[in-house]
Amino acid sequence: MDNARFADQLQQGCRELGVTVGEDVPGRLHRLMGELLKWNAKVNLTAITAEEEVLEKHFLDSLAVLPEVEGAGSVLDVGAGAGFPGLPLKMARPSLAVTMVDAVGKKVGYLKAVIASPGLGLTGTKAVHARAEGRPEVEGLPRADRVIARAFMDLPDWLKLAPAYLAPGGRVVAMLGKAQPEEELRARAQERGLTVVSARAYRLPFSEAERQVAVFARAEE
Repeated sequence: MDNARFADQLQQGCRELGVTVGEDVPGRLHRLMGELLKWNAKVNLTAITAEEEVLEKHFLDSLAVLPEVEGAGSVLDVGAGAGFPGLPLKMARPSLAVTMVDAVGKKVGYLKAVIASPGLGLTGTKAVHARAEGRPEVEGLPRADRVIARAFMDLPDWLKLAPAYLAPGGRVVAMLGKAQPEEELRARAQERGLTVVSARAYRLPFSEAERQVAVFARAEE
């Protein structure tokens, strides 16, 4: 897929999702896709290798949660894998301090390589090789305004783990597949001393695959 077609599809997808990115973002994401697919031939980063699917199911799916991170100064992407949603969020909002953590060393090696790659605009981004177990200081991980994961673990387990990494006033963000009823989200949150701040269902723009993003805060805040 050439750069112009990629940019057209990305901007169309963003419009349908109701998010905006700068004019420079499609070109940088296109270069990132090239790096992802080149590395994926040697290191198992993603099972999604068709360019149209990478654009939608990795890039647009990541950018879809921009409303949930607006206003935050820092994001911790737990179980980042090949860098989603962390890398697209950073490209779209350069002021974000983004830390990505994964337990698989080869994936973190890839993330460090793309962070250092000139032209991608990833200054202020970190990749950490660690297993997130709720001990940020021991693991060398920061506390962040938004602690986010995309299909990393079941929601009850995520809501048990994620609050350990919250900065004061921070929010836990869960990127989910098929939408869960709000009463279910509230019940899972209450079990962990959290409240539901928002829950939003949406569909990916081309495949119409169902998604939901839910935001949680500590109950006392």
